[in-house]
Amino acid sequence: MTEAQNPLTPITVRLDRFTIDLPTPARALAIGAHPDDIDFGCGATLAKWAAEGCEVSLLVCTDGSKGTWDPGADDTDLIAARQDEQRAAAAALGASGEVGFLGWTDGELQSGLEQRAQVALWIRRTRPVVVLGHDPWKRHRLHPDHRHAGWLTTDGVVAARDPKFFADQPVPHHRPDRLLLFEADEPDHAENVTGFGESKYRALLAHRSQFESTMDAGNDPTLTRFRERVEGRLAAAGRAAGVDHAEVFKLIDDL
Repeated sequence: MTEAQNPLTPITVRLDRFTIDLPTPARALAIGAHPDDIDFGCGATLAKWAAEGCEVSLLVCTDGSKGTWDPGADDTDLIAARQDEQRAAAAALGASGEVGFLGWTDGELQSGLEQRAQVALWIRRTRPVVVLGHDPWKRHRLHPDHRHAGWLTTDGVVAARDPKFFADQPVPHHRPDRLLLFEADEPDHAENVTGFGESKYRALLAHRSQFESTMDAGNDPTLTRFRERVEGRLAAAGRAAGVDHAEVFKLIDDL
């Protein structure tokens, strides 16, 4: 199974390097390569913050048009389904902000200036205190969309914060306070998400088109094994962080 098909691989963390729990931000923006990436990477954290009053927005960089093992699937139908699924997942997390789609072709995302400008505009518009996204420095990352979405997140933060970058945009520049990168090889921050694993699971269940591929649940109609993997990963991170359940990140707070 490839990395793109197995987002619940085991994680290794070092408790002695960890910070635990940021203050609940007033606004957060999570950026993912495909529909479902955000829910896998930080769904429980977003659910916790949303329950505490945070305005959570989600931005998906690609159209998800290759998210199937059926070569005969209609692209237009799949794109529409995956967008609907992401909106339903955001609702399951309690997200009250925007859910946006840049619409770049799945598998062909680039971290160029045009894409960076789009991400910077979203950061400037939604004005998040915390931005979350893929860690572009993850070693041996196979999927190019995850790499490029990570670079767009980090580069978009830099562009959004400085007024001379994309100065023609119709909104003022904005500097987030913190950046949380999921899928990191060496995470150093944990969010205690005890009690919010079910919200993450419900959000992932919204992505029905991915049951066979990403979730490896095509032969498991009750999704028992998938639920166990989701819960097991949260519990493993929690044990390392000294709590019941956690999601872990690389924290960058010098923005």
